[in-house]
Amino acid sequence: MAREVSKRRKAITTAAAGCVGFLMFFPILWIAILSLKSEGDAIRGPLEILSSNWTLESYGAVQERSNYLKHFTNSVAISFGSTFLGMLVAIPAAWAMAFVPGRRTKDVLMWMLSTKMLPPVGVLIPLYLIFRDTGLLDTRTGLVLVMMLINLPIMVWMLYTYFKEVPGEILEAARMDGATLRKELFYVLTPMALPGMASTVLLVIILAWNEAFWTLNLTAVKAAPLTAFIASYSSPEGLFYAKLSAASIVAIAPILLLGWISQKQLVRGLTFGAVK
Repeated sequence: MAREVSKRRKAITTAAAGCVGFLMFFPILWIAILSLKSEGDAIRGPLEILSSNWTLESYGAVQERSNYLKHFTNSVAISFGSTFLGMLVAIPAAWAMAFVPGRRTKDVLMWMLSTKMLPPVGVLIPLYLIFRDTGLLDTRTGLVLVMMLINLPIMVWMLYTYFKEVPGEILEAARMDGATLRKELFYVLTPMALPGMASTVLLVIILAWNEAFWTLNLTAVKAAPLTAFIASYSSPEGLFYAKLSAASIVAIAPILLLGWISQKQLVRGLTFGAVK
């Protein structure tokens, strides 16, 4: 029998969760407030900022100075393209690790995860030279490959965890009925692990969308995504807080909307297999 929770404890828990949620959301809220102020008001004290006049001039200046649509298109192509390409590699890899017997599966998974422990700057120069010599520098194709490779260990790890929750007997029954490997993957395994796969896709899209190190170092003009769009408002002349905040809001708005729409699917996928 489930333990009954008192109303007082439920209220305290709800209030604590609300406070934590507000603290996590407050930076975005403050950026939104600064984006609606003039440059002169944005550098004042907090109370003075809140009492000053509200204006949309920073958003207008951002639209006049930069081609937002171009940066947005690059971000969509890079994040969704790298995720799609990574899933094509990660799904068969995770399937093999989950259902093909092997004593070194955990070693391979740990080796893949160890690649995330390497500081990106350690491989920046070799990768930059390779991209320069192969013509991939400042191209969407180059960034799609980089994003796919850096997020591939996360995709394999998450999919492996979700696939392990699928009973192997179901796959064996499908094989006895004559299912080929392709049918087993697409018509048996994929529908059963769909929540976990969806959460993996959403998480990797967010990671690729917010990636700044590689986009700033491997792009210039042609393939620059929204992270480079934001960084352009930090110049030697100084930080333009209001314009920088406005650029940040228009850059994160699409991914915030995507996360808000798909939050139920994300939570469902992250808890997939938690309850037997």
